Parts: sequence; C-alpha cells; structure tokens
Amino acid sequence: MGIDMNTSVNIAGVTLKNPVMTASGTFGSGAEYSQFVDLNRLGAVVTKGVANIPWPGNPTPRIAETYGGMMNAIGLQNPGIDVFAKRDIPFLKEYDTKIVVNVCGKSEKDYVEVVERLGEEPVDLLEINVSCPNVKEGGIAFGQDPKALNQITKAVKKVAKQPVIMKLSPNVTDITEMAKAAVDGGSDALSLINTLTGMKIDVHKRKFALANKTGGLSGPAIKPVAVRMVYQVANAVNVPIIGMGGIANWEDAMEFILAGATAVSVGTANFYNPTATIEIVDGIEAYMKQYGIKDINELVGAVNIC
Repeated sequence: MGIDMNTSVNIAGVTLKNPVMTASGTFGSGAEYSQFVDLNRLGAVVTKGVANIPWPGNPTPRIAETYGGMMNAIGLQNPGIDVFAKRDIPFLKEYDTKIVVNVCGKSEKDYVEVVERLGEEPVDLLEINVSCPNVKEGGIAFGQDPKALNQITKAVKKVAKQPVIMKLSPNVTDITEMAKAAVDGGSDALSLINTLTGMKIDVHKRKFALANKTGGLSGPAIKPVAVRMVYQVANAVNVPIIGMGGIANWEDAMEFILAGATAVSVGTANFYNPTATIEIVDGIEAYMKQYGIKDINELVGAVNIC
C-alpha cells in the first residue's frame, strides 16, 4: 500500500483501518478462522449473535444450499454473554482489529441486559440484531415494525456505553421507513441487509429442506437487493452504513461503497472461501491505486447517476 493512500473509515467515532468486516454468524468470534485469516488485517471482526442466556437454536436440518446462495435457520444458537465475555473477547483483544458485538434478544429486557453487560467490556461497537422475533408481540421481528424498532433503539441507546449499529431486516415494504425509525431512536450507524426470508422443499421426500420450514437466504443471489437498499438508505438518512449481502469479492464490496456504504461485511463467502475478507482488502487497495484514489472516503456514495 502506498504511503499516501488512506483506507481507514470512521463508524460513529470508531476508526477502522479499512472498510472490511465480517458478517455476524459467518465467522464465529474469529477463533476458527484465525488459522486462515490474519485478523490484524481486518477493519473489524463482527461476532456471532450474543444473548443474555445460552440459546440452543433450532432443530436440524438448519442449513440448505440454494442457487446462488444458502439458507439458514440456525436460530441464533449461542453460549450466552457470560461465556462470550470470558472466552471470546480476550481472544479478539490479542489482535489489532476492532470488535463489533452482535446482540440478539427476545424482549427489550433481553437486549438491554446484554448491552449493559457489554458496557463493562473492551469492545468497540454494538450491532443490534432486530431480526429476532419479539415474543411479547406474537413473534413479529423487532425490525419489521417501525414503532417497535424505534422503541428498541431508544431502550438500547439509553444504557449503551459503545456506539450502536441497528442491523436492518430487508423483509419490509419500505427499508427507508425502518432506517428513519432507527436513526430517530438514536442509532449511530446502520447495518444492512440481514437475510431475506426464503423456503426450499425437497420434491423427492416432499419435505421442507429446513426443519424450521423457512430460513434466511444469503449469498450472491441477494446482492442486487442489498445494493439497492443501501443506496436508498444512504439517500434517506445521514449516519454511516455498513453494507452486506452477497459480497464475494472486491468488486462486490466496491458496489456497496459506491452506493453509499462506509464499510462492508463479508458473510456467506467465508464458508467457501475462508480468505475472502483478505482478498477483498487487497482488491480494494488495488482498485484505489488503479484509479489514483488517495482516500477511500472519496468513493463512499460516489456512484454517477446517468
């Protein structure tokens, strides 16, 4: 990298050395990928979702391949905040990368408990997964109702010591309405998109491919939807956006940045190409050199409108 080239970006006051992050749920908390990836080279590691108590997740089968992607219905299986704080945070602190903790819950109280606990921990940013079903409201996701989203954002912000990133669900009629509800509630940044709800049926067994019937679709198949939503949200609110959804290479990452994302998260690609994140870091640098770009921030939202 040339000495006069800046790849660092700022998310709500936190500086990342480059815009490349991992997507929650696709990278564990970094340990299992550390033999393939130099975590020091990543802008940030985003952990798997963490709840106030251990969650067993959904029954199996929980993963199915689809054209251009995969579906999962893991059900946010996780060991809970106590194990996470004792085991995973110390591991990540050994590396020169920012730590973003993804938080999940089934009620406002659940989220608040985890966020309060994390206030005492040396982590940099909190990403709030509002695609969780709100058990008190009959199972509709927090992120599918603007009022519920606004309320959960306010509740989390009230107790948070770190900047808050609300992770938006694409399973809504108008993504900009949800973005505005989160920002109005005090969200410091936004992540989008989470998975699209899908279904797959095994025609020979005449059974659902996933025990849960439906699952979250991710991978290249959803990228055009994700790019469109990032562009819409970037033009509707004035907070940093972390773009994700089907990013497999540096060109994909640059699409999101040009659409208005300050940073990007790489998810499904990690499963079939464990070094995808590093290849994307290198690719973005090569792209900047090719076009004589001195500062990555010049490219955020720089798509030319025909």
